[in-house]
Amino acid sequence: MVAGQDTKAQAGNGRTRGRPRSFDRDTALEKALMAFWEHGYEATSVSDLTRIMGIGAPSLYAAFGDKRSLFEEVVRVYTDTHGAFGDRALAEEPTARGAVARTLREAAAEYTDPAHPFGCLVAHAATNCTSAEVERLLRERRNAGIAALASRIRADVAAGVLPAGTDAAALARHTGAMIQGMSQQARDGASREELEALAEIAMTIWPQE
Repeated sequence: MVAGQDTKAQAGNGRTRGRPRSFDRDTALEKALMAFWEHGYEATSVSDLTRIMGIGAPSLYAAFGDKRSLFEEVVRVYTDTHGAFGDRALAEEPTARGAVARTLREAAAEYTDPAHPFGCLVAHAATNCTSAEVERLLRERRNAGIAALASRIRADVAAGVLPAGTDAAALARHTGAMIQGMSQQARDGASREELEALAEIAMTIWPQE
């Protein structure tokens, strides 16, 4: 082989190694999200993921790292998309009570939407999970939501919007329990209307403003 041909061959090999991935990363990530949402972390294997995402194991590892790294990215995407309604309500509603009422209504709609698996990924994905890291990730996500709501309730108490004796921590944890319970009820077949009725009952325990 002459020098020019050898140079071209090396250049060609370089292009092969630097070739863009042959799949759409965002699409593959959304498919992984749906798989984890439906089956949970433990029951979703790497072979399940490669089949559902339509990629080989080497591509999965190259693009996302290992299974746990992929799941962590899935949780971030879920929190910013399908699961963002609670954060939006806290940011946009003028009172904690209004934010919780809206969150529960929207949870009833989101958790029963037939366009995706029922319930909440963050509430469901750790079922029968043997990974302490995954359990901790999801627990921290849930506890962060409760802490944010408790802080908002305390602010309303300080502003006189809620009575001085309001137990912010208990009220926030009650809301967290309702949201997690609604998620499980949705997975068990409860309808949107049934969950909306439950949300209405849940709001009756709030102290009068």
